[in-house]
Amino acid sequence: MAEAAELPTTAERTAHLFTFDGFLRFWADDRPQGVALDGPDRTLTYGELERVTAQAVTGLQALGIEKGDRIAWFGKNSTLYFTLFFAAARLGVVMVPIGWRLAPAEATWIAGDAQAKAVFLGQGFEALADAFATLPLVGRCFTQDEAWRWIDGQQRTEFVAAGPDDAVLQLYTSGTTGNPKGAVLSNRNLFGLRKQSIGSDQPYTTMTDDEAILVAMPCAHIGGTGLGVMAIGAGLPGIVLAEFEPRAVFDAVEQKGVTRFFIVPAALQMLLNHPDCASVDFSRVKYIIYGASPIPLVLLRECIAMFRAEFIQAYGMTETTGTICMLPPEDHCVEGNQRMRSAGKPLPGVEVRVIGENGSALDPNEIGEIQTRSSNNMLGYWNLPEATASTMTQDGWIATGDAGYLDEDGYVYMHDRIKDMIISGGENVYPAQVESAIYGHPDVLEVAVIGVPDEKWGEVVKAVCVAKPGHTIDPQSIIDWTRERLAGFKVPKSVDIMAALPRNPSGKILRRTLREPYWAGFERQVN
Repeated sequence: MAEAAELPTTAERTAHLFTFDGFLRFWADDRPQGVALDGPDRTLTYGELERVTAQAVTGLQALGIEKGDRIAWFGKNSTLYFTLFFAAARLGVVMVPIGWRLAPAEATWIAGDAQAKAVFLGQGFEALADAFATLPLVGRCFTQDEAWRWIDGQQRTEFVAAGPDDAVLQLYTSGTTGNPKGAVLSNRNLFGLRKQSIGSDQPYTTMTDDEAILVAMPCAHIGGTGLGVMAIGAGLPGIVLAEFEPRAVFDAVEQKGVTRFFIVPAALQMLLNHPDCASVDFSRVKYIIYGASPIPLVLLRECIAMFRAEFIQAYGMTETTGTICMLPPEDHCVEGNQRMRSAGKPLPGVEVRVIGENGSALDPNEIGEIQTRSSNNMLGYWNLPEATASTMTQDGWIATGDAGYLDEDGYVYMHDRIKDMIISGGENVYPAQVESAIYGHPDVLEVAVIGVPDEKWGEVVKAVCVAKPGHTIDPQSIIDWTRERLAGFKVPKSVDIMAALPRNPSGKILRRTLREPYWAGFERQVN
């Protein structure tokens, strides 16, 4: 791979490392015929990608969209999404990808909160154009076909490129208050750690020119968009799947030369369970990066036998632009070991500390809140200064909300979640939002939502309900009621009925007490 050190000037070297505009210009000059994006709707070389993103910049400016404005995407992964994202990033316009599994009301809320001035709809989502067009600031709503025609019809013009610290991406992550929060990420957030990693021989970042990176996770997550960014940063092909589907992954591996991909353990299990898996040639796959939950030892053994690839655990969050800690291949073994219980060690350029209740750093093996500081840390939450201040310290540390400890060798161990978030199949679910949806049910007096262990998804949502006086609750009616109002992955998989919810003296519901019976026998309340 052509590394940054080969660039002829300091200015070019800085641009290459820290901005989309710098990367796209560099790779278009270095490898114009090299494949950049190979997606379900179009394949673009680096030369073509530089040109069409420049054309899209012209189109955005013609719509009156300027640096600091927002545009939104609602759809599955596609070449168009990444083309629009990279184009917007070159100009300093912020892309807001919205999870396609969200209910229409949830999706339009996010676009409205972001104050999006244009909305782009992926294939199959054309019917929602009218809903987005009613938002006050949306000047134009494009379907996928309309967007490609619009881009192809533009003539490139000169523009002032965004700088390293300009915002380019806004990913929504739900909060415990129930409303999603937009984590604002800059060019530097997305590329800054690359500078620290050059020459470190980290398997996560060291790539060769014959590699290809699979983008299979949803683009509204850092694990989806982040893999597209990884490909551009390395000048490699990004093989884009509309969504995760085992057969599509197998085809990408065999036909597109995929060498590494990110996946959640639940999706790995789906690959193994597919009847075609045993007949697929995985010989080109070098690394399988997994995250969102640790990998069960039995699953790791099956994966090593099947894929014969190296495994890397990635630990991070949206607010840290993804990975901050990595458990490298050498710390994985089929017999199991202590370090496989960890989330790995911080990447070069990342600081991690554990803080006690008094705010001071704790010694190794003492449990407290995990905090991190690096160039990966977000700029802040969009239009939420109080939430930003409660998450980020003035000297740059982010509170992860995870309780854990560091061992003597610097490995990070998660013990529990300080926040109540549930991670189900890699999707974040916040109890307050689900509870809010259930509270309107005519038979429900009170409800608490918790995560309970699940062999397939890691955790699944359970609702614990108290009936109104004189009413009886049908558990299936709770599930059906919620499904009408929220995305499927947020819907309770089971419902328990109690006479009263456990509370502390101040009246706060004791979720930990509710969870304890279901997590008995587990080392930690994170699966």
